[in-house]
This record gives sequence, C-alpha cells and structure tokens, in this order.
Amino acid sequence: MIGFLLLTIFSLGGYAQKAEREYLRKGNKAFNDTAYVNAEVYYRKALEVNPKSSTAMYNLGNTLMMEQKFQEAMDQYQAAANIEKNKNKLSHIHHNGGVIFHAGQDYAKAIEMYKEALRNNPYDDETRYNLALAQYMLENGGGEDQNQDNEDQDQNEDQQDQQQNQDQQDQEQQQDQQDQNQDQQQNENEMSRENAEQLLNSVMQDEKEVQDKVKQQQVIRGRELDKDW
Repeated sequence: MIGFLLLTIFSLGGYAQKAEREYLRKGNKAFNDTAYVNAEVYYRKALEVNPKSSTAMYNLGNTLMMEQKFQEAMDQYQAAANIEKNKNKLSHIHHNGGVIFHAGQDYAKAIEMYKEALRNNPYDDETRYNLALAQYMLENGGGEDQNQDNEDQDQNEDQQDQQQNQDQQDQEQQQDQQDQNQDQQQNENEMSRENAEQLLNSVMQDEKEVQDKVKQQQVIRGRELDKDW
C-alpha cells in the first residue's frame, strides 16, 4: 500500500513537471512570435501547475514588461528573486528590474538593481553599461530628458525672439506707412498751397492786366476826348 502511494505521488509529480515544461515551451514560442497575450496565458498556466516555478515567474515578468504592465512585471521579478538560487538567473532578474526602473526614469532604484545584478554576475558588460548610463543620468539631472527640455526651452525662446522681431518689423512697417501717409498728406497740402498761390497770382495777374487795359483805354479815351475838344 505504501509502495503504491509513493508510486502515485511520483507519477503526479512527473506529470506536473511535464505539464510545466510544455506550458513554458508554448509560452516561449508565443513570446518569440511577439504574441505576448498568448505567452502570458501559458506562463500563468505553468504557475498554476507549479506556483514555485521561478522560470515561469521570470518569463511572465518579461512578457508583462513587453505589454507595458511594469508594476506586475516587477512583482513577478521580485517573487522569482525570492525563490531563485542560481546566481546567473538572479543577475538576469535584477538586470530586467533595473531596466524597468530605468525606463521609468527612477535612476536611483535602477542603479541599485544593476548593482545587485553585478553582485551575482560581475562579468555582465551590458549591466555594467546600463549602470554607468543610469549614474550619468542621475548626476546630470535626467541626461537626455534634460537635454530635450533644454532644447524645447531654447526652441521656445527662439520662437519668442522671432515673434518679437516680427512684431518689431510690423511696428516699423506701420510707422513707415504712417510716415509715408504724412509725407503724402504734406505733399498734397504743399501742392494745394502752391496751386492756391498760382491761382491767386493768376487772378492778380489777370486783374492787373484788366486794370492796365482800363487805364490804357482811359488814356486813349482821354486823348480822344481831348482831341474832340
């Protein structure tokens, strides 16, 4: 009876391991095909079969990260780190956790995760590079993001300068137009004054000619009168 019980337990354990491996295999294939929803389903089924499968937790965390479910991914990484004993796998877990914090611009936490990854695998050059980059970003107030902010600020200032220059040009053009209008009005006034003077001179000249003619006629008439006397 005891032997039959032991055989039954062993058989159930073997079935669970086989089912876990099958779900992990299908999950990996779906992940590689970028079918992340299907991959998540298979990894969760693997965890149903074996709730302490650090491999399923880690792979599920990667899938959730690709689905941009970052907090859920961190929960899976943390659960896997609490179980996993293999240093190389622990390095991968903490490296990916660092990537999530890095993407969220939480550089301080990213640095701690990268350091923990390097404690488990000091020869991981990719983690070392990410660590240096996160440290640079933290020390320089955001690195590329800060540079982008500076570029945006410079662009805004350039636009303001351009707008001010345009406003100034518009004002100058408006002032030039006003000056031209004033000059034109002044010219018209001067022309009107000249015309008036010319007209007055013409009238005065005509009047003078009339007066001269009258005087001349008076002279002639006087002479004639004198002759007639």
